[in-house]
Amino acid sequence: MTTTSDARSPRYRAVLQLLQTADTLWNASRVFFETWDLSPSQFNILNLLHLHPDGLSQSELSRFLIMHRSNLTGLVDRLEQRSLVERQEVAGDRRAYRVVLTKAGDKLVREILPGYYAGAERLLADMSERRAGELAKDFARIAENALRTAAALETARKLTHA
Repeated sequence: MTTTSDARSPRYRAVLQLLQTADTLWNASRVFFETWDLSPSQFNILNLLHLHPDGLSQSELSRFLIMHRSNLTGLVDRLEQRSLVERQEVAGDRRAYRVVLTKAGDKLVREILPGYYAGAERLLADMSERRAGELAKDFARIAENALRTAAALETARKLTHA
């Protein structure tokens, strides 16, 4: 397979468009969540906890959100200050906490979700459900390729610096 290795490459242009689209979606979601004085990252935490009623550890949250734990700590602190989440001690491990939604947090997520889902539908309204499903699979494949590429780069970096 021959590929063009410059800015004219359709694959490069597709990656660039994907990054621009992700940035645009992130900025639009910031506007959407302003109504509730939330950032998209804060909502993502609330939504994950809504999907996991028994709570998640901060390590689990950071893995789900692909976020460094130190960044997550500040987000959880702010949500806790607003009484939307709480940290609960894990029996048998004084250093571990599970983060759970409070009643106020659950109520807020339930208030937000209908508009959030409707917004997602509007974004892809001119696309068939079949094509939207294919697109989701395409994005998942791109994410897998990105993870493999990053792992290979990390391995090469370690070998170079060993």
